[in-house]
Amino acid sequence: MKIKTFFLLLLSVLHINCFKNAEKPVQSKSVTSIYELQYTSIDGKVKSLSEFKGKKLLIVNVASKCGFTPQYADLEKLYETHKEKLVILGFPANDFLHQEPGSNTEISQFCQLNYGVTFPLAEKITVVGDGKHPIYKWLTDKKQNGWNEQGPQWNFYKYLIDEKGELIRVFASQTKPMDDEILNSLK
Repeated sequence: MKIKTFFLLLLSVLHINCFKNAEKPVQSKSVTSIYELQYTSIDGKVKSLSEFKGKKLLIVNVASKCGFTPQYADLEKLYETHKEKLVILGFPANDFLHQEPGSNTEISQFCQLNYGVTFPLAEKITVVGDGKHPIYKWLTDKKQNGWNEQGPQWNFYKYLIDEKGELIRVFASQTKPMDDEILNSLK
């Protein structure tokens, strides 16, 4: 079991070094509004992204058995520090090496018990491929978001939406939530 964990962690580190962060081009604008989209919370309630108008929104695909899983602690810290102007929305996904195998209940319990997560979590979804959730379709289709086509390359890929619903930054998995790149984007 320890060899498998080591292998997965090593693969995670090797995999993410191939990807860089992206910033929105200067004069690009979303064609459709992200605020038209909905998601289902981890406890089964349908929610609209429109409830986050006026705040920045950091959308992150999360997993509980990944080398980046400890980022939950910094995501919570970032949320607690900036929640007057920032919402973090975690989307559990099992798309990368099956690193999120749990049910919604198990994921919720894991996040609460291990990291004290209070930021919103969605139900488990798909973030890549044919079954991709509509929010991730918006995030990765420049015809909808105005400029970006980069999908998540691994767990804990981060998309930053501004207060007006515009996608402004994309951060690779290795960019930690309390990294200066992210903190400076919140100003």
